Amino acid sequence: MLVTGQRLQRRPQEDASVWLSHMGEQTQTLSAGETTTHAIIVAEAQAEAHAQSGAEQLSAPPPSQPQQAYYHQHHLQVEGDRKHHNNPLVDSDPTFHSNSSPSSSKIPFRPRKVRKVSNASQEDALNKRDSGNAVSNSNNLLLVKSRKSVPPPPALVTRTLSCDGEVGLAIRHLRNSDPLLARVIDSHPPPAFQNLHPPFHSLARSILYQQLAFKAAASIYSRFLSLCGREDGVVPEAVLGLTPQQLRQIGVSARKASYLHDLASKYTSGILSDAAIISMDDRSLFSMLTMVKGIGAWSVHMFMIFSLHRPDVLPVGDLGVRKGVQLLYGLEELPRPSQMEQLCERWRPYRSVGSWYMWRLVEGKGSPTTPAVAGPQQQPQLLDPVNALANLG
Repeated sequence: MLVTGQRLQRRPQEDASVWLSHMGEQTQTLSAGETTTHAIIVAEAQAEAHAQSGAEQLSAPPPSQPQQAYYHQHHLQVEGDRKHHNNPLVDSDPTFHSNSSPSSSKIPFRPRKVRKVSNASQEDALNKRDSGNAVSNSNNLLLVKSRKSVPPPPALVTRTLSCDGEVGLAIRHLRNSDPLLARVIDSHPPPAFQNLHPPFHSLARSILYQQLAFKAAASIYSRFLSLCGREDGVVPEAVLGLTPQQLRQIGVSARKASYLHDLASKYTSGILSDAAIISMDDRSLFSMLTMVKGIGAWSVHMFMIFSLHRPDVLPVGDLGVRKGVQLLYGLEELPRPSQMEQLCERWRPYRSVGSWYMWRLVEGKGSPTTPAVAGPQQQPQLLDPVNALANLG
């Protein structure tokens, strides 16, 4: 019991040899029965002293206080992860192995796999992404185009038949493109197109001439000029100032009076204007003018040829042009309006001049010049509108 008490009070800092010698002296006073127990205790003390001395020889110089705090904290953290989370990273920690038992260094350790991407693969990925975006954008563009297919706007006519040399170019083109039409061209003098009146004046005059003989229409037109204050006074404001009763007194019907007022009101409201009519392309102009009451397709075609002098107008519904095409090509029947585009395709872009020669061809054959029967809301189609509408422009 004395030995055990001394063993518990022993401090690790005592010298092992001194303590063992002291224990040897005390063994002499023990009885024979206690010799075995004493020997076992001494052997255990020797083993502990040997292990302590070996550890002190292998250990490095004592670390400083900051290092001790770091190692102590790190060891506690690693030890806690190992016990509670079984973290595999503890196996690779050198500090943990140095402070743990030798058996811990034998635990297998698998390094973390890191996927490396080369520059070439990165460039390939970027190229695929860019190509995919380009294909997507092109597909979207094709989809938009397929959903909404808008035809290109027609080219604006910059040269009219009243420009110098334009009629000569038209005649040369028609001679080369159609040998049958060349014979008609040789039999008649070339046409002349002069700009006499502004668009509003010409449209008002075309309304007054509808469904009337040339002499009767010329008489009514002369009285109309007197009401407006001669030719310069034919403006939208002056026409709106004329009452239906005043127009009735000079021979204008109530229906034509409403047509004249509708045309003038569209001018005053800004829907139409002389400048806009001159600058419009043929298709837009046709759509806008047919919105006016009393102005149909035939009136628009006559206005575009004889007032605006547009070079490529084909009045497919005009009876005189249709009759001239029948005579020119020797057709058994009068061509329908739907056939006129194909028959006169070779005249482009001077179909207005070709139509003028068709009127001359019908006049030379002695065909009657009386108006044809007009359909509903359409103007009568003259066989020879050149004589009837010579002063339209």
